[in-house]
Amino acid sequence: MARIKGALATRKRRNRVLKAAKGYYGAKSKLFKTAKQAVMKSGNYAYIGRKQRKRDFRRLWITRISAAAKIYGLNYSTFINGLKKAGVELNRKSLAEIAARDLDSFGALVETAKAAL
Repeated sequence: MARIKGALATRKRRNRVLKAAKGYYGAKSKLFKTAKQAVMKSGNYAYIGRKQRKRDFRRLWITRISAAAKIYGLNYSTFINGLKKAGVELNRKSLAEIAARDLDSFGALVETAKAAL
């Protein structure tokens, strides 16, 4: 029986890693061992980054809402509490969009929140 070697599978695997490492600095894009380490590390960074992006955007939205609420004499937590009591179910993303683009509508929301408090 003929001996079967894994050269094709090994070469495919190595080429896949080297292709993923294309554009990396120095040996990280040329040598398999260092490229593999760099690709694994970058995969971890990408995974963590997908979680951090959600946090970062929420923080940005809260900052925008807070800045717009301060114009009308309310702080962020009081404003959100007033909206909840008034039964307004807008998420922070849409509130931030309204605050950034249409300050008059946001002022109406602030008045609604103040009335509910």
